Amino acid sequence: MPRHKTYVPHGVIPAVLLPFDADLAIDEAGFRKHLRDVAATPGITAITINAHSTEVASCSLEEQRRVLAIAQDEIGGRLPLVNGIWADGSLEAARIARMAAEGGASALLVFPPAPFTLGQSPQMALAHFKRIAEATDLALIAFQYPLSTGQGYPKDTLLRMCEEVPTIRAIKDWIGNVPHHEWHIRTLQGLPRPVNVLSTHSAWLLPSLVLGCNGLLSGSGSVVPDLQAQLLQAVQTNDLAQARRLNDRIEPLMRVFYADPFVDMHNRMKEALVLLGRLPRAHVRPPLVKIGRAEIVRIRQALIEAGLLGNEAGRDAA
Repeated sequence: MPRHKTYVPHGVIPAVLLPFDADLAIDEAGFRKHLRDVAATPGITAITINAHSTEVASCSLEEQRRVLAIAQDEIGGRLPLVNGIWADGSLEAARIARMAAEGGASALLVFPPAPFTLGQSPQMALAHFKRIAEATDLALIAFQYPLSTGQGYPKDTLLRMCEEVPTIRAIKDWIGNVPHHEWHIRTLQGLPRPVNVLSTHSAWLLPSLVLGCNGLLSGSGSVVPDLQAQLLQAVQTNDLAQARRLNDRIEPLMRVFYADPFVDMHNRMKEALVLLGRLPRAHVRPPLVKIGRAEIVRIRQALIEAGLLGNEAGRDAA
């Protein structure tokens, strides 16, 4: 099966959503259409699955395997697939890594284990990544959480990870601190074996990219992959005027997507795609619940402000 073996994570990597039927089973037809829609976007370099945006925490391993198989069948011949590794234990993380490699993934997005919220040591972080690296030679993307969560990797730990685990080729940067974010960019991308910084600071994407990120990986790319690709190109060609125009279109959506409670971000993105006629429905799995009508109205208004929806156009979210 297709596998982009030499893929080093960079550029615009949308993390797609996972639609469900009314009985909360995976809507395979809807997922295939969503994959095709996003994959057709000029300028994107890969697509991420089995991550936050696909509600991976509520998916069984067999469902994750099926999500990868569908994505591989639908778009794997055209684009590399980044498969998320969501596991609280390193043995399970390695098992998922092997599954993803066998299924044709080209890179792995490694979420930090939840037990790290109670405290971590450099040895723990290294052991986790080394166990995954022993299971597969795929490129690894370390998901860098804010340090306040306990799941983020301190600077010294992160540098040791990059030095001792050669397959770490990028980080998905959610550090939430501008000077620390800039340190990531300057330091990691300047290593003898560079580690790309992929921003996921979607709520302030323009300033993040201007600092010099080599890409972005975000669930909001499931809705505006075209605007994200154009924004990165504008930044990289030093066309600040164009970048600001694009940012002005993106900003209304980020304001509603990343409102409190933060956990509803991908829930809101599903509603946006229903309003745009790109998904048939916006079911989410518990403990997430459907958002209310007033918030859907705000999402519709943001789509209008972004120039993605006319005042009279669009479908009701369902």
